[in-house]
Amino acid sequence: MRAVVCEAFGGPEVLALRDLPDPPAPDTGQVQVRIAARGVQYVDVLMLAGKYQVRPEPPFVPGGEAAGTIIAVGPGVTRFRVGDKVMSRHPGGSFAELGNAEADACEFIPPNMGTEAAAVFRSAYQTAYHALLQKGRLQPKEWVLIHGAAGGIGMAAIQVAKLFGARVIATASTEEKRQACLAEGADHAIDYRGGFRDGVKELTGGRGVDIVYDPIGAEVFEESTRCLAWGARLLILGFLGGAPALAKTNHLLIKGAEAIGVRVGGLIEFQPAVAAANMSTLIKLAGEGKLKPHISHRLPLAQAADALQAVIDRKVIGKAVLTG
Repeated sequence: MRAVVCEAFGGPEVLALRDLPDPPAPDTGQVQVRIAARGVQYVDVLMLAGKYQVRPEPPFVPGGEAAGTIIAVGPGVTRFRVGDKVMSRHPGGSFAELGNAEADACEFIPPNMGTEAAAVFRSAYQTAYHALLQKGRLQPKEWVLIHGAAGGIGMAAIQVAKLFGARVIATASTEEKRQACLAEGADHAIDYRGGFRDGVKELTGGRGVDIVYDPIGAEVFEESTRCLAWGARLLILGFLGGAPALAKTNHLLIKGAEAIGVRVGGLIEFQPAVAAANMSTLIKLAGEGKLKPHISHRLPLAQAADALQAVIDRKVIGKAVLTG
């Protein structure tokens, strides 16, 4: 099979397209997937650099989410059959033509969802749903401030928040990205550069927001603490802005607010039944056409380095997919 290999820690330049042996027959509880599309995530950038909490030693095949057709079923698997179309989660290795995955980490692709959309659905929508509905306890008509709203988990958050009745303020760095956020359903889209507190306060009539969805951190988190309504929940999803922020606990105290960490990997590990139920709900909503990934970049597998560079350069709106 062909696969993209990380041959040393570094940037996208360390990737090379290689011919590798096909994976072994799937083990107990596993399936083998002929991969047609793969999601490209910022996690992949961190893994190439050796800066992610999971740190495989080179050479390794990156990639964690994909979609394709099952071509072999391991012992004990009864839910799937050869020929089934699935979205799959891989512990690394999806930047390849074939990959083994745990059957429990696969879902049937809804009839009205394409393979490319299926390849980028799982992580983004699991994150948004768990963050907003469970950690954030979102209620209809609440105000939600979504940072990094033109990114993969940001676009998913806009869709989930609007589906459950929220009023959404999206922040993004360019007019193109802000227009994309409005097209996805955001009520307002503002430029966060140079400060956003005054804009948020004006849009909410001076009240502030009930939920902040923050994958950026750094100074964005700090300013967000000044945008909170009473009893607000500030959701911490990552640190794309650089270093983790130092929380101004006096703002949290005054507003009776909560700062809450969100990590879907932890949910899957420690509350697998909840994670599985969430995924079932999301698949149903996607099948009804209520959730649909936005994909701005489609590149062949051989151009994985270009896809990752687009992620680094923040050119991707929604998600990037490797095809073929």
